[in-house]
Amino acid sequence: MNWKPGLALIAIAAFPAAAMAQTTETGTVAVEGSVRPVCILGDPNPALVDLGQLSASSGIRAGRIAVIPTQTVTLPGSYCNFAGSVVTVTATALTSDDTSSPQAGFSRAVNYTASASNWASGASSATTAALRDGSSPTANGTGATQPLPKVADITLTLSAFTAPGDLILVAGNYSGTVVVTLGPAAIPSEEY
Repeated sequence: MNWKPGLALIAIAAFPAAAMAQTTETGTVAVEGSVRPVCILGDPNPALVDLGQLSASSGIRAGRIAVIPTQTVTLPGSYCNFAGSVVTVTATALTSDDTSSPQAGFSRAVNYTASASNWASGASSATTAALRDGSSPTANGTGATQPLPKVADITLTLSAFTAPGDLILVAGNYSGTVVVTLGPAAIPSEEY
């Protein structure tokens, strides 16, 4: 009989490995991340509100402020991913490009109310109170605090258009702005 010692050694070497118990090692890896608080306002639709002719062109109110219907702008898909957010409205009256002092009986300003709703209970409103020469055109208003994270279509309403003293409007182009701000109700103070 021809014995092959190489095969016998391989067979003997394999038995002790199979007989030993296998052990398992584990390691724990921590995984962390964060989400920063953020508020996003949807793009205003429409982005420009064209009121057209501001003064009545005939009748007993000719030259005075016309009846201007309420205007609505939507800021769709606005959101804050944290509790304690608020909407603030800053409205600037429409004033004439002509910056000279108006003659007696004339005005170069149109006031209105801007209200942002559908965020928290109650609207954020600002009513401009520009003087007839267009000075003091800006007003601010802050609404209630939204207690939870929220996503919503914010509605901006422009209404109650008036001229100071119901005076005759000076001819020319008029422009104003409304700035809607969505953010934290209170900015935490930093400790140094």
